[in-house]
Amino acid sequence: MDVVEFTPTPEQYAWTFGGAAPIKEVAPGSVMRLWCDDAFGGRIRSVTDLASGSLDARFLNPQTGPFSVTGAEPGDTLVLYLVDLTPARDWGASTLVPFFGGLTGTDRTALLDEALPEQTWIYELDRARGTVRFQARRSDFAVDLPVAPMLGTVGVAPANREVRSSLTPDAFGGNMDTPEMRAGVTCYLPVNEPGAIFSVGDGHYRQGEGESCGTAVEGAMDVTLIVDLVKGSSAPAPAWPRLENDAELITVGSSRPLEDAWRIGQKEMISWLGALHGLDRLDAYQLLTQVSLAPLANVVDTNYSSVTKVSKAYLPRADPYDGLHADLRARAARL
Repeated sequence: MDVVEFTPTPEQYAWTFGGAAPIKEVAPGSVMRLWCDDAFGGRIRSVTDLASGSLDARFLNPQTGPFSVTGAEPGDTLVLYLVDLTPARDWGASTLVPFFGGLTGTDRTALLDEALPEQTWIYELDRARGTVRFQARRSDFAVDLPVAPMLGTVGVAPANREVRSSLTPDAFGGNMDTPEMRAGVTCYLPVNEPGAIFSVGDGHYRQGEGESCGTAVEGAMDVTLIVDLVKGSSAPAPAWPRLENDAELITVGSSRPLEDAWRIGQKEMISWLGALHGLDRLDAYQLLTQVSLAPLANVVDTNYSSVTKVSKAYLPRADPYDGLHADLRARAARL
């Protein structure tokens, strides 16, 4: 397998999905070893660093990439298998941003309330124990939390030459902020533009479902992934992002209001079950009602993201994309 290593300089960051020229071209089957900065671009480093004085909203969620994939054409499916996610710093940061988050007034939910007081938390990483330490700012309370590395942003160029902020999740993937985007997961994304033009970033050392205050334990990440491609002649591209791990099939919908994001994820799973098992959509609807899990990904971004999960244990043996997930897992084991 070809190995592509890339660590961007700050001048090489992308801040959008679409609209940026690819930095490199990679062939399907390539292994990529990447470094990704945190959502703040490393500008929040201590509890005295506050969002209003440290951050520019135009430059959040720096992306590593974009990369073009040889032979990728609209109608194909880009496949990314996350082999390994390792924290690249010994600390992560989380902060309250004025008028941003799930439990404050925002520009979309306009209230007369004042912004929450700005505050920053620094989480020290203990690599030996695999934990990050939460230290309360207004008491002596502290607790060690298991590290659960994930990527907040994985996406391709949107359709119709759109250019979207790296803060946005949609049908192209993007800032989905789901804890399901972790090592051992295969991500399937629709190719909308020649080359797919994909990027990754927004490392989180851990995040609860929903990302309540709007920022996770944000941290730079060393990322190893395998790139592959399913041609449209072999299988139609998904309309929305799909994930697969050893135990589950997963779909992600992003929209506002939140129930529309949930509806998208549910409908996409019905379509996936129908394709895999020949189920009529109403039979799939009924089955989904009894077996699905629907954790929130985020309720804070420009679109909200909702996940639909179905355990493979409830389903007859089926191998999406001709068993590509298992094949990628086997390739990863040889690295």
